[in-house]
Amino acid sequence: MSRFTETAAAEASIHEIRRVAPRSAIQPLPRYQRLIRTAEALIAAVNLAGTNTRRVKRALFGLVQGAVGKDVVSRTWRKVKVDWDAWCARSLADDDIVRLILDGTVIKTGLGCKATNISVLAAIGVRRDGQKVLLSIKNMGGESKAAWGGFLADLDARGLKRPEFIIVDGAPGLEAALVALWGEELLIQRCTVHKHRNLLAHAPKLMHDELTEDYRDMIYAETAADIEVRRKAFLRKWHLKCRAVANSLEEAGDRLFAFTRLDPSQWKSARTTNAIERLNEEFRRRIKTQTVLPCAETVPMLLWALLASGQIQMRKVDGWETLSQPIAPITLDLAA
Repeated sequence: MSRFTETAAAEASIHEIRRVAPRSAIQPLPRYQRLIRTAEALIAAVNLAGTNTRRVKRALFGLVQGAVGKDVVSRTWRKVKVDWDAWCARSLADDDIVRLILDGTVIKTGLGCKATNISVLAAIGVRRDGQKVLLSIKNMGGESKAAWGGFLADLDARGLKRPEFIIVDGAPGLEAALVALWGEELLIQRCTVHKHRNLLAHAPKLMHDELTEDYRDMIYAETAADIEVRRKAFLRKWHLKCRAVANSLEEAGDRLFAFTRLDPSQWKSARTTNAIERLNEEFRRRIKTQTVLPCAETVPMLLWALLASGQIQMRKVDGWETLSQPIAPITLDLAA
C-alpha cells in the first residue's frame, strides 16, 4: 500500500467518524486536551496498519487541530500495553491444545539511533477444533537452551498441558529444553523446510536442484511406506554423492518424519513451522514504516497487537477434522 493510499484510508475513517458520531464528540479539540476515545482508537488502528507517526499526524490534523504529535501517538500506544500485560499473564489451563508450533526469528529493528537484531521466540497452539491461537511471544535475547527453557517454563507455569504433537525449527537448544520439560517420549516434528535449507548448506550449489528434487520426492510422497522407500534411496545416493548431505539427514532421525504418524489429511500442516513464518513475514511488512521503536519489548507486543486487532488472522489447520484421532505408532524403519 502506498503512502498516499494509507493516508487516504486514515482520512476516510475520520470522515466516517464525523458522520456517525454525535455533534458534541466531533468538534475540533483544543491543543493538549485529552483526545476522545474514538480518535484514540483510530490512532492505534492506523499505527498498527503500518502508518508511521508523521502520517498519523497528517491524517488527523483536521480533527484535532494539529494536536497529534509523536508524544500523543506514543501515549495512545502505551495504553495498548495494559492489555498486552494481561494477555502475557493469562492462564492457559483451559485451552485444549493438541499441537504446539515453536519457532524463533531474528528481526532487524530500529531502536534508538541504531538498527538492532531482536531475537523473538513464538508459540502457536492448535486447539482440538483446529483453530490456531498465539500462546506466547517474547524477546528472550537468543535461542539457546536457557532462553527456550525460560520461554517454555512460562507456558508451563500458566497451565499449558503437554501437547500431543510439537513442531520445531530444529534448533538444538529448543529440542533439549522440550525434553527437559516434558520427557524423552515427547513426539517432536522437525520442520521439513528448515531441514531442506540445512541440506542445501551442506551441498555445492551445482547440486542444489538435484538435491531439492530428491528431497521433495521423499518428503511429499503419498504414503508412509513410500516415504520409507525414498528415504533409504536418498541416503544411499547422497552417501556416495555428498556425504555431508546424508549425514545431515540422518542427524534429524525420526523427528523429520514424525508427521507420518498422523492422519494423511494433517500432513501438510504438520510438516513445517510455516504458521509462525507467515506471522513473521507479515510483521516485517508492517514495521517497514516504523523506523524507530521505543524498546525491545515493543517488537513482540506489536505482533501480538496485530493479531489482537484482527489485522492478522489465523485460520484452522488443514486436516483439523481428524485431530481427535489417536496418533499411530511409528511405521518408518528409521534405523536403516
